Amino acid sequence: MIEERSSLVYVTGKGKIEQPKPVTERPKTDGVVRILLKRLGGNKMVSVVTGVDLDANALADLGRDLKRKCGTGGTVKDFQIEIQGDKRNVLKAELEKRGYTVKLAGG
Repeated sequence: MIEERSSLVYVTGKGKIEQPKPVTERPKTDGVVRILLKRLGGNKMVSVVTGVDLDANALADLGRDLKRKCGTGGTVKDFQIEIQGDKRNVLKAELEKRGYTVKLAGG
């Protein structure tokens, strides 16, 4: 698991700080949805769902349904669904019920 502290990147050639560019096209998937646990600062955890082969609108709808099922907040960005807290088992059960092949990734 990678700890992300900031998304700012220092570019030495230009001498200024730039925000990373968001992912605009859907990444290739192998048909397996992976759920991993990402640790944020302050002992906060986020369950991240990757590998869902849907377009942006359908992915946003799925993210909304999963947040409702888990009873917590979250977001959809860069073709990943982030759900607050350690909700991997709830997410796995819900996605398998919808017909996806799901694996729990990471430690």
